[in-house]
This record gives sequence, structure tokens and C-alpha cells, in this order.
Amino acid sequence: MPLDPVAYLPYKDPDDFIREVTDRIWVDRDIAYIVDNYEPDSIVHTSLGTVVGRDGVIEGSTMRMGSTPGHIGQAEDVVWEARGDDAFLSSHLVFSADEHLVDGRNIRIRKRTVANCLYRRGRMVEEWVVRDDLADCLQSGLDPDEVARGLTFQGYSGSMLEEPPADVLRAGVSGARPDEFRPECEMVLEFIDEVWTQRRLNKVKDFMDRDLFLHTIGDHTVIRPERYQSDLLTTVAPFPDARFAVRDIQTNHSPRYAGLRVAVLWTMHGTYRGVATFGPLTGRPVTVLGVSQFLIQEGRIVKEVRVYDEISLRAQINAGRGDGPQVEVNIY
Repeated sequence: MPLDPVAYLPYKDPDDFIREVTDRIWVDRDIAYIVDNYEPDSIVHTSLGTVVGRDGVIEGSTMRMGSTPGHIGQAEDVVWEARGDDAFLSSHLVFSADEHLVDGRNIRIRKRTVANCLYRRGRMVEEWVVRDDLADCLQSGLDPDEVARGLTFQGYSGSMLEEPPADVLRAGVSGARPDEFRPECEMVLEFIDEVWTQRRLNKVKDFMDRDLFLHTIGDHTVIRPERYQSDLLTTVAPFPDARFAVRDIQTNHSPRYAGLRVAVLWTMHGTYRGVATFGPLTGRPVTVLGVSQFLIQEGRIVKEVRVYDEISLRAQINAGRGDGPQVEVNIY
């Protein structure tokens, strides 16, 4: 069923819609446009918890823009897929390369953000947004632990508390999806289960091209299967029981973005009882919200862009130890 233009008007398609609307709010600084763009009861899930209501988005956006007034992001990819005939789910990968004034010096900061947005009839209904704030810390010369101590993980509500969909290829948390590019989707889901969750690291080469790229947090790039294995081990070592759950998936084929991409909204659930990467162990569970966009060519994964917020993860762990003050912070 073709997508009714009411889903993206006055723009030419959902890709154009997402890029232009984001620029209007975040580059042109038309914060009031959020009133026209978001439903009053819209829900936004972030790495620090869930924001309920449009007013929280307006206030959070104001604070975020004010803290980095020179920030400009640009669409690196938009993976969108229809949700019925009047709605779509987009996975908007935003890349920024800014100069920020830090202690009297201009510091260059490169980072990525992903916003997975469910729009119905041109209005935001629910959003999942993750930012690579580790990149900010490392490039600004800030101590990630100190930054995390100034944050409070406020917890999730709504769909984030529900069990993952039983058949994400049929319907994710955003609703029923079209059955498109099923072989490629099944491959990606199998890869996440076998390599990420089951730790069959030897199978990386069964799914991924030898000349693979992984762009991951901290503005870090990994190449080749062997280094992909090492990076994954580093990620899960603090959480040896880590399991990954896929909450949504969407596909899009576009020459603009080099072909077929499969975007996955995932959560990692584990217990901080392994390698003490983030300070003294707590033995307490954590939840990590993340998005990965996979580029598929000739039936194999040639690139993954993975975004999640390690600083918010540290804040969760700190809360489990009772570290730092419980302060109210902007979680958008």
C-alpha cells in the first residue's frame, strides 16, 4: 500500500520531511515549531529515561541549544519505512563537526546522534533518541566519570517497560511493518543474536565483509572482523550476562545512502559484575538504549554505525552505588 502524502506533506517524501523539519528546529532555531511538529502527549525515550509530553521536549531542546549555541548537525542517513498508509518510522543519523569554546579554546568535536521517530499524519507520536556524549567528553578533555556524576538516570516508562516484540519482522514497538527485504532483515537479526548475545564471535566473518567499517561511540572507527570482535568484547566485558533485545527494525533502499540499510532499535540488558571498567562493581542491572544502522551490499554487512550513550550508562551505574547528588537534569 503506497504511503498517503498526508504523512509527509508539504515535503516530497519522508526523507525530505525529516531533513527539513530537523533543520528548521535545530539549525534555524525555530523552537516554537515543535508545537506544530509534536503531538501534545508525545513520548520521547532517551538514554536517561522517558520524557512525556511536548512541553518537556520544548524545554529540553531550549537547554540543549543554549548549552552549545554553535552546534549544527547534518543528516548522514535517513532510514524510513511506512507504518500503515499515513505514518512512517524514520531512523535519522545526524553527524556534527563543530567547534565549541572550552576554557577559552576552540575545540573541534565530532559526534553522531540517532533519532528514531514515529510520525503519524505529519506529527511526532513517539521518539527514541541516542547521542554519543562520550565523544563530547573525550574531545573536550572532560572526565567521563565526573560528567556522569552530574547526571541522574530517571528511568523509563511506556513502551520501554514492555517485553520486546515477539516477531519484530511483523511488528515492532512502533507498530505493524511491511514485509520488505526479509532475507536481509533475518540476516541482521541472526547476526545480533549469534554474535552479540551468544558471543559466537567466530561468526563475524559469516555475516560481515572482510573490509567492514564500524563507526561507534567516542567517534571511534573500527575496521576488519578481528577488530570488530575486540570492540564487542570490550563493550560486554563489564556485563558478562549481557543480552540484546531488538525492539524495532526498518529498511530503506536509496542510492543517496549507498543502497540498502537496515536500522535496528535495540536494548542491552546486563549486570555490572564483570570487568570493572566503570569503577567498583555493583552487581546491579543496567539497560542501554541503542541504534545500529547496517549497510547491506551483495547480501553481507559492509558497515555498521552504532550509537548509544556511555555517559548515561555510567550515570546508571553510579546510581547503583549511590554516587553523586540526585540532581534534576535535562534528559532530552
